Amino acid sequence: MKLDARLQAVADFVPMGSRVADIGTDHGYLAAELLRSGRAKYVIASDKNAGPYEAAVRTIREYGLTDEVVSVRQGDGLKSLSSGEVDTVCIAGMGGTLMIEILKSSPDIVANLDVLVLQPQSASADLRRWLYQNHWHIADESLVLDDGRLYEIIRAERGQRTLPEAILLEIGPVLWQKKSPLLRHHIEALLFQERRVAVGMAKSEKAKQSGKYQEIIRHIRELEAHLSW
Repeated sequence: MKLDARLQAVADFVPMGSRVADIGTDHGYLAAELLRSGRAKYVIASDKNAGPYEAAVRTIREYGLTDEVVSVRQGDGLKSLSSGEVDTVCIAGMGGTLMIEILKSSPDIVANLDVLVLQPQSASADLRRWLYQNHWHIADESLVLDDGRLYEIIRAERGQRTLPEAILLEIGPVLWQKKSPLLRHHIEALLFQERRVAVGMAKSEKAKQSGKYQEIIRHIRELEAHLSW
């Protein structure tokens, strides 16, 4: 079974030989591939909903994987784990705000992790800020285009670093440093959202005089300035 480009990019950020928890595992494809490829020596595949949990059980059975290397569990966030069971956590396909809540709600589990591999669907800047403010830093990032949609994948490692400036938390500090071929596409997507808000506000003279509108215009100009390198 071949992973789609999004999940393969997540898998690529998992350190070889890790003990991994795949949170929100859905059908369990990532968990199975991590074991098949040798990136993980043990995986906990967890989902809070019964349907995905049962689908993951079937996937693991079809792969012929044993209880010695994989455990499929039904649970909310990291609550299905015990402290020290894994060193790496993958969370993909959720909003960044939900990811923060998941990490905040299980501090005893997070305290024993070395690596977080995160693929936020939204609120990426908030997620990056939370990581830097909670003794993590972004060690690597990638962009992947899958079925016409652009995804951000973040690999965070333990260790305090200086908080990047706000615009780089939005773009991605390592994405900016690496100058990925998809970086311009990524910034243009951020600009599209901000320009749409600005156009809507510009229809009202009162809104155009507001501090919020001026801040959006400043933000657009700052993003535009990052289209050249």
